[in-house]
Order: sequence, then C-alpha cells, then structure tokens
Amino acid sequence: MITLENDYIKVSLAAKGAELQGLFSKETGLEYLWNANPKYWAKHSPVLFPIVGSLKNNSFKYQGKNYELPRHGFARDHVFNFEKISETEAVFTLTQTDETLKIYPFYFGLKLKYQLIDRKLNLTYEVINTGTEELLFSLGAHPAFAVPNTPDTVYEDYYLAFNTDEKLTYWKLDDGLVADETESIELSYHKLNLKHDLFYNDALVFKTLQSNCISLLNTKNDYGLHFHFEDFPFFGIWAATDAPFVCLEPWCGVADGVNHNQELEHKEGIVKLALGEKWSRFWEVECF
Repeated sequence: MITLENDYIKVSLAAKGAELQGLFSKETGLEYLWNANPKYWAKHSPVLFPIVGSLKNNSFKYQGKNYELPRHGFARDHVFNFEKISETEAVFTLTQTDETLKIYPFYFGLKLKYQLIDRKLNLTYEVINTGTEELLFSLGAHPAFAVPNTPDTVYEDYYLAFNTDEKLTYWKLDDGLVADETESIELSYHKLNLKHDLFYNDALVFKTLQSNCISLLNTKNDYGLHFHFEDFPFFGIWAATDAPFVCLEPWCGVADGVNHNQELEHKEGIVKLALGEKWSRFWEVECF
C-alpha cells in the first residue's frame, strides 16, 4: 500500500490494479471513497483497460482470430510496477506480458499518475503504442464514492449536480450490452436525486453528456465533492443493488451493442493509436 499526503488530503493506493483505495480529507475528517465491502462490491476504483464494460459473448475478433476478455478487461487484476515520486505523487505502469498477448494481441504501455494538488486528487492516464501496428483499446475510470458518508444522512439525501446538462438521455443495458433503447430524465436545476432504484437495471450509460463536472452533494450538510473530467465521450453512473455508494465513470469506450459484429476495429468508441503515439486523459476530484 502506498500513501500520498499533503496538508489537505490523504490517499491510499494499491499496486494491484494501480487502484485508489482511500480518499480522506483532513479538513472534514471524512473518508470519501467507498470501502469495498464485498457484501455489495469488493472494488474501490478499478481502471478499465483494454475494454470498458462487456464484450458480446465475452469475446472479440481481430485479424481473423477470436479472443476472450472479461468484463472491463484485465488491468484491474494485474499488479503494476510503481514508483513513489514524492510525498504527493506516484506513478504506476503496466505493459503486455505473454499472458496478456494470448487474450489481447497488442503491445502497449499503460501509465497512471496520481498527484495531490492542494485539495484535489488528479489521476492522469497515459497509453503508448509500443508495438509494430495500430493499437486498439478502450479505457475508463470507475471510482466509487461513499453515499452516505456522514451519520446524519441517508442515501436519498444525496444528489448529483451537473454543471451543464438540463436533461439526461441514457442507453439501457441488456445483460451488460448496450441496447438500442434510451430513456431521458429531466433535471431540476441540473440535479439528479439519488435513489437505489435508479440502478436496479444496471448502470446508466451516457453517450451525449455535455457536462465536464459533476458534484456529489446532499440536502442535510455542506460536505461533498466536485468530480471533473475532460474529453471522455462516454460516461456511466452506477451502484450495486441497494449499495451505499455511487460510481462516477468517465469512459473512452463503451460496452458492445447488442447487435455488434464483435470486430474490434468496429467497436463503438474504440481508440486507435498509431505506432509510437501517446494518448492521455485525466480526471480529478476535490473533497469538501
């Protein structure tokens, strides 16, 4: 376990999955990250790579061959190499292995850089194509935040405030695959009230979200967080059934559609990276 700390926040990180496992505010005395209770969901904030969500039949086709990959890919279950740069910065790296090449035939470098900047935690993802042909991948974040996180509140006291959107249109999931059917939610003052039955049919999948900041707030006190992200074309909001958390998930990539032909090159949202090219995205969270 690696700890980063400054005057305002303290975070815990694990080499397995390069996963954020704790996000504590020294100013409020509150832990903002979900505690990974296996009764509901035994993860905190996994990295989704080299796919996001589920593949149709848990497999894809590439250059005439079939490959099988589990939901959300393999990075979250692999131990990363890491270096603690300073008290407030750490870098984790993962590359292909003989094992990964059997299920994902690409050479890659994946880097996660965690930085504490005053009251903010910033996580930057970087992917580099180290192979001899085009690299095809998806990448997504999956941080889960505790709801409620104070003893005087309950789940229904919380809401998500979107900095731009006034209406949310989401795609339904059918056994983990993106269906053709959509539903819309009209927001009141940009607010989506949290309630457990929002997620009884799995995650809400957004392809047209306009906001780049979502705040987790409540009606009983002034504690909360701002979650900022840039250039992620897809977004998911999810919680396990009746679980005391909510996941805010910016994605570059999305689960297969129910009618997808399983060709990786045709996968919706797939990122195509030329030899030697680098790609990066980031999100950051500010607790208060």
